[in-house]
Amino acid sequence: MGRLNELIDGFSPRELETLLADWEFCAREDQWPPMLAPGGAPWRVWLILGGRGAGKTRAGAEWVRAIAHGRPQFATRPLSPIALVGESAAHVRDVMIEGVSGILAVHPRRERPLWEPSRKRLTFDNGVVAQAFSAEDPESLRGPQFSAAWCDELAKWRYAQESWDMLQFGLRLGDWPRQIVTTTPRAIPLLKRLMSEPGVATTRATTRQNAAHLAPSFLESVVAQHAGTRLGRQELDGEIVEERADALWTRDMLETARVAEAPALERIVVAIDPPASSGRRADRCGVIAAGVANGIVFVLQDATLAAARPAQWARAAVALYHRLAADALIAEVNQGGEMVRAVIHEADPSVAVRDVRATRGKYLRAAPAAQLYEQGRVRHVGAFPALEDEMCDFAIDGLSSGRSPDRLDALVWAIHSLALAPRASEPRMRRL
Repeated sequence: MGRLNELIDGFSPRELETLLADWEFCAREDQWPPMLAPGGAPWRVWLILGGRGAGKTRAGAEWVRAIAHGRPQFATRPLSPIALVGESAAHVRDVMIEGVSGILAVHPRRERPLWEPSRKRLTFDNGVVAQAFSAEDPESLRGPQFSAAWCDELAKWRYAQESWDMLQFGLRLGDWPRQIVTTTPRAIPLLKRLMSEPGVATTRATTRQNAAHLAPSFLESVVAQHAGTRLGRQELDGEIVEERADALWTRDMLETARVAEAPALERIVVAIDPPASSGRRADRCGVIAAGVANGIVFVLQDATLAAARPAQWARAAVALYHRLAADALIAEVNQGGEMVRAVIHEADPSVAVRDVRATRGKYLRAAPAAQLYEQGRVRHVGAFPALEDEMCDFAIDGLSSGRSPDRLDALVWAIHSLALAPRASEPRMRRL
């Protein structure tokens, strides 16, 4: 950094602006085209997997700019026509072309190509044409032919395989048609297949690598909240997050179950799965709040504590109970027996505690709850990354890590109390 400061110390503001606009100077290694694909052959697909805000769009836009002008290290001559394919027509327009890191933005004003929204076409000053396409309409890619393509957010395409196939049929001009794919990854079959194919070069980027261009508050809040979770590894670290084939829950099942808010609720419970011991190496204390309305369970909050002492998890559960005006606190008593009820009542003797005792294994208890998800009878109010990690990793032999599924256990008790156990009395309506 010191040598860089010395280098630019005598630059005028105009010279410094010119330097910072030079992609060869500014690009990170993961944003610069690789020379070859694994195996030593020239690549036909450059796959950039990156987290949110990792600089993927800038890399794609700069690549289009470079091949349109035949810039050395990118192309031996200008390539045309170029396909620009995004998840929707609005995405291509608002992100890939007109966005803050889009094609128009990476060009100096005097060199910007002509953008004709009505014709969905960019025309560069040397005659090169780039055409916009939506992956929502795979048939629009049937017929046109291209020398190159930029595909953005492939993992979010509604008709990923169909749109990709139609594009490949059209990439037939020039000596070596090629394409760049910029996406935050998801474990879709197309993306996983591409990563294993010959002729595909893959580079990766994390959100933190682009910290200099992101708001500090974003890094402090979003990154801190999701770091280490499966959601964080996917959305921030650019990893493909797999799920166990034999797990009771799938990612798609949970995405389908997600809602923004709960309706007026008939009953609310807070379920806890107390750890068998306390201390640094103890299991977590699972704490899950949920409610029910019209036969649908709404998961409201995951307040699980790590390695807490009995008095700590009792106070936390009681506080959540009062904050949500819950009807009951559901507590598993297999490990602690009367101690569990005593600890809770010591925190607050007015709490309505309902003891539950496990008589079957965790998998057998969880299976009926998973069936309710399949039937559309459970909703998640927002996202619960750590809980959902456990759900999609839980199979007949437990979690792949061997740890206790504390959050999942508490969730199952909450769902069982609200939707599977016999009802003792009529509900009363309430709104959160």
